[in-house]
Amino acid sequence: MITKIEHVTLLTMDDESRVFPDGYVLFDEKQILAAGDKNHICKEQPSADVVIDGKGGILMPGMINVHSHIPMIPFRSMGDDCPDRLRRFLFPLELEAMTPKLVYAASRYAVCELLLSGVTSVLDMYYFEDQVARACDELGIRGWLGETIIGQETCDSRDPYGGLALCEDFIKKWQGHERIHPIVAPHATNTNSPEMLKAAFDLAEKYNVLYTLHASEMDYEMRYFRDTYKKTPVAFLWELGVLRERTVAAHCIHVTGEDIRLMAETGTKVAHCIGSNTKAGKGISPVLDMEKAGVEVGLGTDGPSSGNTLDMFTQFKMFACCQKTKYHDRSAFPAQKIVSLGTRGGARVLGADRQIGSIEPGKQADLVLVETSSANMFPVYNPCSAIVYSANASNVDSVWVKGRQLVGEKRLLHTDLAAERGRLLARMSRFQEQALKYRDMI
Repeated sequence: MITKIEHVTLLTMDDESRVFPDGYVLFDEKQILAAGDKNHICKEQPSADVVIDGKGGILMPGMINVHSHIPMIPFRSMGDDCPDRLRRFLFPLELEAMTPKLVYAASRYAVCELLLSGVTSVLDMYYFEDQVARACDELGIRGWLGETIIGQETCDSRDPYGGLALCEDFIKKWQGHERIHPIVAPHATNTNSPEMLKAAFDLAEKYNVLYTLHASEMDYEMRYFRDTYKKTPVAFLWELGVLRERTVAAHCIHVTGEDIRLMAETGTKVAHCIGSNTKAGKGISPVLDMEKAGVEVGLGTDGPSSGNTLDMFTQFKMFACCQKTKYHDRSAFPAQKIVSLGTRGGARVLGADRQIGSIEPGKQADLVLVETSSANMFPVYNPCSAIVYSANASNVDSVWVKGRQLVGEKRLLHTDLAAERGRLLARMSRFQEQALKYRDMI
């Protein structure tokens, strides 16, 4: 089926960042067939089976969330102001209460939230990742998904580092899927031994998949590497040989100029999560310095526990305000560049720039229509500025992934949000009971 969307401001996010004030896009389930100015349509174009009136909205590429832990929906709003909550109650509660059925129900709900906010691709690392993949596959989103590898007992492995074998099994099951991309995900620089960080990287090399981990995020992580190895986590990873083009390092808040040079030299990518980083008071990553050095950066929400939201609009505005404040420069990141980080930039981080990230003939149709009829969306002089500074998730009208429409008129088309919430709540009873022992912190 061929679909045409017209009467839109088209943000292509192509190499020239072209914008068509009266634009259109023509696509099917395989690829975008044509896109551009409505007044310059080629006569040889195939006719559309379905024509959608965009009503003057902004049509942009699907947003790409390059770091999250989507099954953590049950933890949202829990202990938001608690210091060191990861070690004090998040790790223990995960061990006590997370189950395959809860991960599945939470993942389905999270995917609903992602789609309703215009996110069409997500990188996730968690436990029972096969259940995350099942949810993503059923609901139609793209997922780069990795089983967490960590040096402690977890909810899906009694043995420390049991995630390594689970990860390989996961890769074997899902590799080759059209939308689900298995990856290797050691938890962090300081929660894995050097030997396990290398073993995990060797696994990623074996199957030619991405390798992602948390790096240079925590104060105590920085102290550990300074005291134990007399170097930064990034320098340590470089000496270990795991900084490569397939590596996506999440956070990278406390990186030095030399760290940035090493990341640029090796082609290491960065997942920047401004919402969770500032909420925890951890700091602001020097993204402008990374950009100048040639490091590819994408934007992530982190988990719904860490940043409380899975939408990218929140990250766009926070990124703009925090980076401009850090560098004392209002012009540091123009709105167009920020939208690019959340679309084309994310695709580059995931190694998927040839397939997604921009609206161009030959690429797959991951599209988001943002309506401009709501009170907060008038007037629109610069569509990228409107996306970054004015829009929010409630302005997302329609979403397509690989040419299939998943959201229309602000509603999920293939499931019901209230029903998903009810099913998740039913699975959360034991989790909520276990959480009571941490009531003083949450």
